[in-house]
Formats: sequence, structure tokens, C-alpha cells
Amino acid sequence: MNNPPIYLDYNATTPVALDVADAIQPFLDVHFGNPSSSHVYGWSARQAVAAARALVAALIHAESDEIVFTGSATEANNLALLGVARALGQTKRHLVISAIEHPSVMQPALHLREMGWELTVVAVDNYGRVDPQAVASAVRPDTALVSIMHANNEVGTIQPIAEIARLIKPMGVLFHTDAAQSAGKIELDVDALGIDLLTLAGHKFYATKGVAALYVRTGTPIKPILFGADQECGLRPGTENVALIVGLGVAARLAREHLPAATVKLRALRDMLHDRLTAAVPGLVLNGHPTERLPNTLHVSFPGISGRDLLSRVAGQVAASVGSACHSEADAVSGVLAAIRCGADRARGAVRLSVGWMTTPEEIAIAATALSEGVTDL
Repeated sequence: MNNPPIYLDYNATTPVALDVADAIQPFLDVHFGNPSSSHVYGWSARQAVAAARALVAALIHAESDEIVFTGSATEANNLALLGVARALGQTKRHLVISAIEHPSVMQPALHLREMGWELTVVAVDNYGRVDPQAVASAVRPDTALVSIMHANNEVGTIQPIAEIARLIKPMGVLFHTDAAQSAGKIELDVDALGIDLLTLAGHKFYATKGVAALYVRTGTPIKPILFGADQECGLRPGTENVALIVGLGVAARLAREHLPAATVKLRALRDMLHDRLTAAVPGLVLNGHPTERLPNTLHVSFPGISGRDLLSRVAGQVAASVGSACHSEADAVSGVLAAIRCGADRARGAVRLSVGWMTTPEEIAIAATALSEGVTDL
């Protein structure tokens, strides 16, 4: 039986850690109660949710009651933008985002603009980084929220969030960051970052799909965007998905235990892959910031070929993507590559390679050889 292709698409999703899967199982068939029930099954479920909330809070150095569980990072981002808009929309109707936000931030922002809000989109440099002063200059007296992602899902560039916060917080504006890609790869501290809201996605750090969280700093004005009962402090009605929340808690604990060693390991694997490809493929171009980027992310452009054709050619050996999994099947240049002013040929040859905890040096060597041979064939 042939070996499966080497997985280099950890920015799209991660496998579920064995400890996470083991922790989930009892909450499917033994501790299956509704956390709102006033009997032993309900108590057990309620305690499990509380324990998971504490573990997620610990990962980002927050308080337990500042964590709101959601079904996805998309839902968390929508709650952050639209929830703040509902809370402040009578007096403040201006929003600031960057040009490389994930669609789950960009689309709610565009929706608010359709509803009469004013929207400022701050440009990024050729590395995909915003200028903190440009963000501060975009803030106005009627700005309700600034939302700048922590690390880009395609090129991996990390934004200067703490520096932005130092400039804009004295202006009395709320600050949200989408940290779906950075959790578990680099340290996160909500106080050091200076943010009011932060988004996490379980399936980006070895939990399951279908569970995420929004950090909401105590005192942040925000209202629900769904309506029902009063679960999650009234911000996310609906019976909690106890099993997946338990899994998210365990994944958060594992991430905290692995850091900062995981950062070092991921960077070494990423750089090994980059070095091998650079040696084998003349004209290879790195996209994203050379140093201020996620330790696991390598976004490169192969000269003179299509990245999509390359991945098709090596599909039996390497599983990777040409960009975000949310729109990787489209042939058009991604919004991120357009924002960093990639030319058409460079964008056409782009491939995103992302490593994870399970990646080995042997896999890196095999993948690099397969990719370089694929370039030669094409």
C-alpha cells in the first residue's frame, strides 16, 4: 500500500491530537448531559465546560469569565465586529481593518458598510505588514472598533499588534485581533498585546473543527448577534457543544505545554524546507515577512510555473495549498497577494507550505525533493 502524501497544510487544519480525542469520547456517551440541566448529568457537563474555559483562558493569559465559546472562528469574528457594532452603533459608526483580513472579518465589515457604517481599510507593505501609525491615523472620534489579524493565514506575516495598541488605546477605541492562526504556534498574552477581543479556532491547534472561542475583555461593550437563552453570559445562545469544548480545553493545555519549544521546532522545520527548495529551485521567491512571520509557514513563488499545476503534479507525495483553504479553488489572485503587490506571474507560482507538530525532518527532505522534481518536470 502506498504511503499517504506528506501533509504540509497545517494552516488549513490540523489533525486532532490523541489526548483531545480521548478527552472528547466520554462526553459523547457517558457524560452526555445538558449543562443547563439541574441534575447530576447537567452538573458533570457544566463542570467540564468550566474546566475547559479555564484552560483556554490560561493559554492567552485571560480570566475564565472572559472566554465565550462559539462554533467557529468565523462566528467569533462576526460576534466581535457585529456585536460591538450593536453595542456602540448609536454613537460610533466607523470601523478600521487591514487589507489582508480573513473573509470572516472582511465580510462582516463590508456588511456594516452596506448598513451605513464607514469603513477604512489600511494598506499593508510588500511583506503584508501594516504600519501602526497608519492604523492610528485612520482612527476617528466615531471609530467603534479596529480589527487587525495577529498573523496572516496565507503568508504568515505577524502584525505589530502591541505597538498598534499603544497608539490607539489612548484614543478610546476597541481593538480586536483574529489570532486563529497564531494560537499554539507562538505565545499569546492579551494584556501584553493590549487587545479587547481575540479570536481562537480549535482546528488550527489540534482540536476538532466546530469549536472556537472569543476572548472579550471584562467591561467591553458588546451585544449578542444571535437570540435565544442566556448561555455564554448571554452572548452565544444555544446548548453548549460540551464534547468539543472539552477537546478545545485539552488542546489549549497541550499548546501551553508545548510552547515555546513548539515555536523553535516549527521554525527549524520550516527553514529546513526553505533552504532545500532555495538550493534546488533558482529564482524561488519568499512571500511574507522574512522574520516576523509564523514559525511554521513558508509561502513561496516558484518561477515560470503554476503553483496549482505543481501541487497537482506532486499530489501523491505532498499535500499543500496555493493559499487559504477558504478560497483555494479559485483561480484569481488572492486578496492577500494583491495587497502585497505580487505581480501576476509571481502570484501564479505561489504555494503555501505549513508544517506542524507531527512533521518530521525526513518528511521535509522527501517533500522538498518531490517539489523540486515537480518544478523540473513542469
